[in-house]
Amino acid sequence: MDMRLSSTLVVQVLDFVAESNLKVGGRLSAQSLATRLRVSRTPVNAALEQLSEQGVLRWERKRGYILAQPIDLQSSALSAAREAVEKDRITHAYLQIAEDRLQGELGDEFSDLEIRQRYALTPNQTSAVLARICQEGWIQERAGHGWKFCTMLTTPDELMQSYRLRLALEPAALLEPGYRMPREILEQCRAAEIRMLHQGIDVDTADQIHARGVSFHEALVAGSKNPLFIDAIRQVNTVRRLLAYRSTKDRTWHKEHCHQHLNILDLLEQGENAKASESLALHLRRNLFSIQKIHVVPQMS
Repeated sequence: MDMRLSSTLVVQVLDFVAESNLKVGGRLSAQSLATRLRVSRTPVNAALEQLSEQGVLRWERKRGYILAQPIDLQSSALSAAREAVEKDRITHAYLQIAEDRLQGELGDEFSDLEIRQRYALTPNQTSAVLARICQEGWIQERAGHGWKFCTMLTTPDELMQSYRLRLALEPAALLEPGYRMPREILEQCRAAEIRMLHQGIDVDTADQIHARGVSFHEALVAGSKNPLFIDAIRQVNTVRRLLAYRSTKDRTWHKEHCHQHLNILDLLEQGENAKASESLALHLRRNLFSIQKIHVVPQMS
Protein backbone atom coordinates (compact mmCIF):
# COMPACT_ATOMS: atom_id res chain seq x y z
CA MET A 1 0.00 0.00 0.00
CA ASP A 2 1.14 3.54 -0.77
CA MET A 3 2.65 4.87 2.47
CA ARG A 4 1.48 8.38 1.56
CA LEU A 5 -2.11 7.11 1.51
CA SER A 6 -1.64 5.51 4.92
CA SER A 7 -0.24 8.72 6.43
CA THR A 8 -3.05 10.79 4.95
CA LEU A 9 -5.66 8.41 6.33
CA VAL A 10 -4.10 8.61 9.79
CA VAL A 11 -4.66 12.37 9.74
CA GLN A 12 -8.22 11.93 8.44
CA VAL A 13 -9.03 9.40 11.19
CA LEU A 14 -7.65 11.72 13.87
CA ASP A 15 -9.54 14.66 12.38
CA PHE A 16 -12.74 12.58 12.59
CA VAL A 17 -12.04 11.67 16.23
CA ALA A 18 -11.40 15.32 17.14
CA GLU A 19 -14.39 16.71 15.23
CA SER A 20 -16.80 14.07 16.56
CA ASN A 21 -15.57 14.64 20.13
CA LEU A 22 -15.05 10.92 20.65
CA LYS A 23 -14.16 10.16 24.26
CA VAL A 24 -11.49 7.81 25.59
CA GLY A 25 -12.91 4.29 25.41
CA GLY A 26 -15.00 5.11 22.37
CA ARG A 27 -14.99 2.58 19.52
CA LEU A 28 -13.85 3.24 15.94
CA SER A 29 -15.47 1.16 13.21
CA ALA A 30 -13.22 0.43 10.23
CA GLN A 31 -16.25 -0.02 7.97
CA SER A 32 -17.83 3.27 9.04
CA LEU A 33 -14.52 5.10 8.52
CA ALA A 34 -14.04 3.48 5.11
CA THR A 35 -17.51 4.60 4.05
CA ARG A 36 -16.98 8.11 5.39
CA LEU A 37 -13.55 8.50 3.78
CA ARG A 38 -14.56 6.72 0.54
CA VAL A 39 -11.79 4.16 0.59
CA SER A 40 -11.63 0.40 1.14
CA ARG A 41 -11.24 -1.12 4.58
CA THR A 42 -7.67 -2.29 3.89
CA PRO A 43 -5.98 1.15 4.10
CA VAL A 44 -8.28 2.15 6.98
CA ASN A 45 -7.24 -0.95 8.93
CA ALA A 46 -3.58 -0.10 8.22
CA ALA A 47 -4.11 3.44 9.58
CA LEU A 48 -5.87 2.10 12.68
CA GLU A 49 -3.06 -0.39 13.28
CA GLN A 50 -0.49 2.40 12.97
CA LEU A 51 -2.36 4.49 15.53
CA SER A 52 -2.53 1.47 17.81
CA GLU A 53 1.24 1.02 17.58
CA GLN A 54 1.61 4.69 18.57
CA GLY A 55 -0.61 4.23 21.62
CA VAL A 56 -3.38 6.50 20.34
CA LEU A 57 -5.74 3.51 20.00
CA ARG A 58 -5.85 0.09 21.59
CA TRP A 59 -7.37 -3.12 20.29
CA GLU A 60 -9.82 -5.03 22.42
CA ARG A 61 -11.22 -8.47 21.76
CA LYS A 62 -14.83 -8.33 20.50
CA ARG A 63 -14.77 -4.51 20.42
CA GLY A 64 -11.99 -3.73 17.95
CA TYR A 65 -10.11 -0.42 18.06
CA ILE A 66 -10.78 1.83 21.07
CA LEU A 67 -9.60 5.40 21.63
CA ALA A 68 -6.82 5.24 24.25
CA GLN A 69 -6.04 8.95 24.68
CA PRO A 70 -7.97 12.19 24.22
CA ILE A 71 -7.68 13.77 20.78
CA ASP A 72 -8.54 17.35 19.87
CA LEU A 73 -7.46 19.62 17.02
CA GLN A 74 -4.39 20.74 18.99
CA SER A 75 -3.31 17.29 20.22
CA SER A 76 0.31 16.19 19.80
CA ALA A 77 -0.81 13.02 18.01
CA LEU A 78 -2.63 15.00 15.34
CA SER A 79 0.30 17.40 14.96
CA ALA A 80 2.72 14.48 14.57
CA ALA A 81 0.46 12.85 11.99
CA ARG A 82 0.29 16.05 9.94
CA GLU A 83 4.08 16.36 10.11
CA ALA A 84 4.35 12.79 8.79
CA VAL A 85 2.11 13.65 5.84
CA GLU A 86 4.27 16.68 5.09
CA LYS A 87 7.41 14.55 5.24
CA ASP A 88 5.85 11.94 2.95
CA ARG A 89 4.90 14.65 0.44
CA ILE A 90 8.47 15.99 0.39
CA THR A 91 9.98 12.51 0.06
CA HIS A 92 7.63 11.65 -2.81
CA ALA A 93 8.60 14.83 -4.67
CA TYR A 94 12.28 14.16 -3.97
CA LEU A 95 12.12 10.66 -5.49
CA GLN A 96 10.03 11.86 -8.43
CA ILE A 97 12.64 14.53 -9.22
CA ALA A 98 15.30 11.81 -9.23
CA GLU A 99 13.24 9.62 -11.57
CA ASP A 100 12.37 12.52 -13.89
CA ARG A 101 16.04 13.46 -14.13
CA LEU A 102 16.89 9.89 -15.14
CA GLN A 103 14.09 9.92 -17.70
CA GLY A 104 15.47 13.12 -19.24
CA GLU A 105 12.32 15.06 -18.36
CA LEU A 106 14.23 17.66 -16.35
CA GLY A 107 16.87 19.76 -18.09
CA ASP A 108 20.30 20.60 -16.73
CA GLU A 109 19.05 23.87 -15.22
CA PHE A 110 15.79 24.79 -13.50
CA SER A 111 14.18 27.29 -11.13
CA ASP A 112 12.38 27.01 -7.80
CA LEU A 113 9.15 28.00 -9.53
CA GLU A 114 9.48 25.22 -12.10
CA ILE A 115 9.86 22.61 -9.35
CA ARG A 116 7.01 24.09 -7.29
CA GLN A 117 4.58 24.05 -10.22
CA ARG A 118 5.67 20.74 -11.71
CA TYR A 119 5.28 18.81 -8.45
CA ALA A 120 2.43 20.86 -6.92
CA LEU A 121 4.44 21.88 -3.87
CA THR A 122 4.10 24.77 -1.46
CA PRO A 123 7.00 27.27 -1.24
CA ASN A 124 8.12 25.67 2.04
CA GLN A 125 7.97 22.17 0.56
CA THR A 126 9.94 23.34 -2.46
CA SER A 127 12.64 24.84 -0.26
CA ALA A 128 12.83 21.66 1.82
CA VAL A 129 13.16 19.39 -1.22
CA LEU A 130 15.81 21.51 -2.91
CA ALA A 131 17.78 21.99 0.32
CA ARG A 132 17.94 18.22 0.78
CA ILE A 133 19.02 17.58 -2.81
CA CYS A 134 21.64 20.32 -2.61
CA GLN A 135 22.99 18.94 0.66
CA GLU A 136 23.30 15.51 -0.93
CA GLY A 137 25.34 16.96 -3.75
CA TRP A 138 23.34 16.34 -6.89
CA ILE A 139 22.30 19.94 -7.55
CA GLN A 140 24.00 23.27 -6.93
CA GLU A 141 22.91 26.89 -7.10
CA ARG A 142 23.57 28.81 -10.28
CA ALA A 143 25.23 32.20 -10.20
CA GLY A 144 22.40 34.70 -9.89
CA HIS A 145 19.39 32.45 -9.42
CA GLY A 146 18.12 28.95 -10.07
CA TRP A 147 19.77 25.55 -9.89
CA LYS A 148 21.69 23.11 -12.05
CA PHE A 149 22.23 19.38 -11.80
CA CYS A 150 25.67 18.09 -10.93
CA THR A 151 27.30 15.22 -12.80
CA MET A 152 25.57 11.98 -11.84
CA LEU A 153 25.51 8.45 -13.20
CA THR A 154 22.49 8.03 -15.48
CA THR A 155 23.24 5.04 -17.74
CA PRO A 156 23.55 1.26 -17.29
CA ASP A 157 27.20 1.28 -18.33
CA GLU A 158 28.07 3.98 -15.78
CA LEU A 159 26.34 2.07 -13.01
CA MET A 160 28.25 -1.09 -13.91
CA GLN A 161 31.50 0.90 -13.84
CA SER A 162 30.68 2.14 -10.33
CA TYR A 163 30.15 -1.42 -9.12
CA ARG A 164 33.42 -2.57 -10.67
CA LEU A 165 35.21 0.27 -8.88
CA ARG A 166 33.60 -0.70 -5.58
CA LEU A 167 34.53 -4.33 -6.20
CA ALA A 168 38.16 -3.28 -6.57
CA LEU A 169 38.23 -0.99 -3.51
CA GLU A 170 35.87 -2.19 -0.80
CA PRO A 171 37.24 -5.74 -0.25
CA ALA A 172 40.78 -4.32 -0.31
CA ALA A 173 39.86 -1.81 2.42
CA LEU A 174 39.13 -4.68 4.82
CA LEU A 175 42.73 -5.91 4.36
CA GLU A 176 44.40 -2.60 5.23
CA PRO A 177 46.98 -2.80 8.06
CA GLY A 178 45.40 -1.94 11.40
CA TYR A 179 41.84 -2.34 10.08
CA ARG A 180 39.33 -1.99 12.89
CA MET A 181 35.58 -1.52 12.86
CA PRO A 182 34.53 -0.12 16.27
CA ARG A 183 32.13 -2.41 18.11
CA GLU A 184 29.47 0.29 18.50
CA ILE A 185 29.49 0.90 14.73
CA LEU A 186 29.37 -2.83 14.04
CA GLU A 187 26.37 -3.21 16.34
CA GLN A 188 24.61 -0.24 14.74
CA CYS A 189 25.06 -1.83 11.32
CA ARG A 190 23.82 -5.18 12.61
CA ALA A 191 20.72 -3.58 14.15
CA ALA A 192 19.94 -1.81 10.86
CA GLU A 193 20.11 -5.10 8.94
CA ILE A 194 17.90 -6.90 11.46
CA ARG A 195 15.35 -4.09 11.29
CA MET A 196 15.35 -4.36 7.49
CA LEU A 197 14.66 -8.09 7.70
CA HIS A 198 11.80 -7.60 10.15
CA GLN A 199 9.96 -4.76 8.41
CA GLY A 200 12.10 -2.31 6.45
CA ILE A 201 12.11 -4.17 3.14
CA ASP A 202 8.34 -3.84 2.91
CA VAL A 203 7.78 -0.35 4.29
CA ASP A 204 10.91 1.77 3.77
CA THR A 205 11.15 4.26 0.91
CA ALA A 206 13.77 3.98 -1.81
CA ASP A 207 15.95 6.66 -0.23
CA GLN A 208 15.77 4.95 3.18
CA ILE A 209 16.87 1.63 1.70
CA HIS A 210 19.66 3.32 -0.22
CA ALA A 211 20.82 5.20 2.90
CA ARG A 212 21.00 2.00 4.91
CA GLY A 213 23.12 0.31 2.22
CA VAL A 214 25.42 3.31 1.90
CA SER A 215 25.88 3.51 5.67
CA PHE A 216 26.81 -0.16 5.82
CA HIS A 217 29.40 -0.05 3.05
CA GLU A 218 30.90 3.27 4.12
CA ALA A 219 31.20 1.97 7.69
CA LEU A 220 33.09 -1.07 6.39
CA VAL A 221 35.52 1.09 4.43
CA ALA A 222 35.92 3.61 7.27
CA GLY A 223 37.46 0.85 9.37
CA SER A 224 40.51 0.94 7.07
CA LYS A 225 41.42 4.46 8.35
CA ASN A 226 42.67 5.09 4.80
CA PRO A 227 41.32 8.48 3.60
CA LEU A 228 41.85 7.58 -0.06
CA PHE A 229 39.58 4.55 0.20
CA ILE A 230 37.04 6.47 2.26
CA ASP A 231 36.85 9.49 -0.07
CA ALA A 232 36.63 7.32 -3.20
CA ILE A 233 33.71 5.27 -1.87
CA ARG A 234 31.85 8.35 -0.65
CA GLN A 235 32.23 9.97 -4.05
CA VAL A 236 30.98 6.96 -5.99
CA ASN A 237 28.01 6.60 -3.62
CA THR A 238 27.07 10.22 -4.28
CA VAL A 239 27.14 10.02 -8.07
CA ARG A 240 25.30 6.67 -8.27
CA ARG A 241 22.45 7.82 -6.01
CA LEU A 242 19.78 8.31 -8.69
CA LEU A 243 20.23 4.92 -10.31
CA ALA A 244 20.45 3.30 -6.88
CA TYR A 245 16.97 4.63 -6.08
CA ARG A 246 15.61 3.01 -9.20
CA SER A 247 17.23 -0.33 -8.35
CA THR A 248 15.25 -0.51 -5.08
CA LYS A 249 11.99 -0.96 -7.01
CA ASP A 250 12.76 -4.68 -7.19
CA ARG A 251 13.09 -5.72 -3.54
CA THR A 252 13.05 -9.48 -4.03
CA TRP A 253 16.78 -9.77 -3.41
CA HIS A 254 17.08 -7.40 -0.43
CA LYS A 255 16.47 -10.16 2.13
CA GLU A 256 19.44 -12.07 0.78
CA HIS A 257 21.53 -8.89 0.85
CA CYS A 258 20.74 -8.37 4.54
CA HIS A 259 21.91 -11.89 5.36
CA GLN A 260 25.10 -11.31 3.35
CA HIS A 261 25.73 -8.07 5.26
CA LEU A 262 25.23 -9.85 8.58
CA ASN A 263 27.67 -12.57 7.57
CA ILE A 264 30.34 -9.97 6.76
CA LEU A 265 29.80 -8.31 10.14
CA ASP A 266 30.09 -11.67 11.93
CA LEU A 267 33.40 -12.40 10.21
CA LEU A 268 34.80 -8.98 11.09
CA GLU A 269 33.71 -9.41 14.69
CA GLN A 270 35.62 -12.73 14.75
CA GLY A 271 38.74 -11.07 13.34
CA GLU A 272 38.43 -13.01 10.07
CA ASN A 273 39.18 -10.04 7.83
CA ALA A 274 40.41 -12.13 4.89
CA LYS A 275 37.21 -14.17 4.88
CA ALA A 276 35.15 -11.00 5.34
CA SER A 277 36.92 -9.47 2.33
CA GLU A 278 36.13 -12.54 0.23
CA SER A 279 32.51 -12.48 1.39
CA LEU A 280 32.23 -8.77 0.55
CA ALA A 281 33.67 -9.35 -2.92
CA LEU A 282 31.14 -12.15 -3.53
CA HIS A 283 28.34 -9.89 -2.26
CA LEU A 284 29.31 -7.10 -4.67
CA ARG A 285 29.60 -9.51 -7.60
CA ARG A 286 26.10 -10.79 -6.85
CA ASN A 287 24.86 -7.20 -6.68
CA LEU A 288 26.47 -6.49 -10.03
CA PHE A 289 24.72 -9.49 -11.55
CA SER A 290 21.36 -8.42 -10.07
CA ILE A 291 21.72 -4.82 -11.20
CA GLN A 292 22.45 -5.94 -14.77
CA LYS A 293 18.94 -7.38 -14.96
CA ILE A 294 17.25 -4.11 -13.98
CA HIS A 295 15.95 -2.02 -16.88
CA VAL A 296 17.41 1.49 -16.82
CA VAL A 297 17.00 4.37 -19.25
CA PRO A 298 19.36 4.88 -22.20
CA GLN A 299 21.95 7.66 -22.28
CA MET A 300 20.35 11.09 -22.07
CA SER A 301 21.18 13.41 -24.93
